[in-house]
Amino acid sequence: MDLVPRTSRSFLKSLFLVPTCSALVLCVAATVHGGLSGIGSQRSVGGVMIDAAGVVRTATAVEKQDLANTLRESLSPAQGELDNAAELRMISLAGLQKAITQSEQDGKPIPEDIEFLAGLQRVDYVFVDTDKHDIVIAGPAEPWKLLDDGSVVGTISGGSTMRLADLVVAMRSVEVARNGGISCSIEPTPEGRRRLQQMLSRVKLRPGQNPAIYEATMKEAYGPQMIHLAGIPADSRYARTLVASDFEMKRVAMGLAPSPVAGLPSYLEMAKNSRQGAGQNPRWWMACDYDALARSDDGLAWKISGRRVKTMTEQDLVAADGTVKGGGRVDKTAQAWADKMTDSFGELAKEIPVFADLENVMDLTVVATLIVQERLAETAGVDLATLSKSNGVELASYAVPRSIDPQCSFIRGRAGWVVTASGGVDINAFSIIENQKTESAVGETRGAMLASATDRWWWNK
Repeated sequence: MDLVPRTSRSFLKSLFLVPTCSALVLCVAATVHGGLSGIGSQRSVGGVMIDAAGVVRTATAVEKQDLANTLRESLSPAQGELDNAAELRMISLAGLQKAITQSEQDGKPIPEDIEFLAGLQRVDYVFVDTDKHDIVIAGPAEPWKLLDDGSVVGTISGGSTMRLADLVVAMRSVEVARNGGISCSIEPTPEGRRRLQQMLSRVKLRPGQNPAIYEATMKEAYGPQMIHLAGIPADSRYARTLVASDFEMKRVAMGLAPSPVAGLPSYLEMAKNSRQGAGQNPRWWMACDYDALARSDDGLAWKISGRRVKTMTEQDLVAADGTVKGGGRVDKTAQAWADKMTDSFGELAKEIPVFADLENVMDLTVVATLIVQERLAETAGVDLATLSKSNGVELASYAVPRSIDPQCSFIRGRAGWVVTASGGVDINAFSIIENQKTESAVGETRGAMLASATDRWWWNK
């Protein structure tokens, strides 16, 4: 998300601009859940509406209620053994492909157990089964339920349930992401930055005058913020996860939404008495945070661990023409807020499910990149074309979010106007795959897990 900074005036005000819409809540499809097919023209996405031009706005109460009612009518709960939690649930990718193909041959929509990857909450292991020509992913799983905002979460932990649609996008995006990674940012235009700087340079506040009187003028000068996506299809559910998580991070940071976590105040609260440098603004972004991948001696078993997501920061420098570049410096208060968000991320993800969705797409991207980079499909002798090729699983095409209008909020600082919190999301799975260590115990786990396999495409420990 973002903003811009400036000016060098010494009066004691600080201004922050962030997008207005209340929540970019992810939508489960009306006909096929999670965005596989059938709702490409639907403009409603959880808590927002996206018009034909890609402008995001807050959905009305009626629109939100209509969406929730539609989703409740179409979502079926977990059945049979899937209605029970599992400490470790294995998913056969070869079996998953066969189940998808069978649904297509039967002329039926993909069922919830496939769409929600058998209730998987996280991926902890990747196993290569050379005997059955398969790759198996494994992690904790739970039954699922629908929240009022359209999120699908586990009934026990409240963590977001993984989606087949995100796995497919991750598999198809590995080569595209090889050179530049996967990223999202919501940036003001250079013209908007320049106009706002010029406007602020002319502002002269009288003692005791509330700077909020200039809010409308500031918003008009600043203009819309543009959404930039790279490495994945911009019309995918995966893309909306990145946009939504970036958006929600800025809302919490800027105090435009109350923090649901006691130990995570807004950056505005933390920066009230700090001195803000002219021409600089804090940039925050979320990135991958994994431990070294543990692999067996033979490379047939892999363990994924770590916090998954961390928040990073640096100062941006804004030039007179409105262009911006990373300053390479870190503001102490901004770093303290980033650290608090990283430490609070687990709690935050339970309260704002899109952050758990972000953890999930990161996991699935690491899995997909591992499979490709380490040639695991070749080792297993399995063709994953249904998941990885464009002519495999058909994905829904959502309206592409392109811009968001800004909103202003104010705090008192010790110097200068500060307008911004640039940043976004950066997923570089290749750097995760490069960091490996060998652990023989991972191979032992593989043997036990594969030995417990059943005829289904999923099974429990």
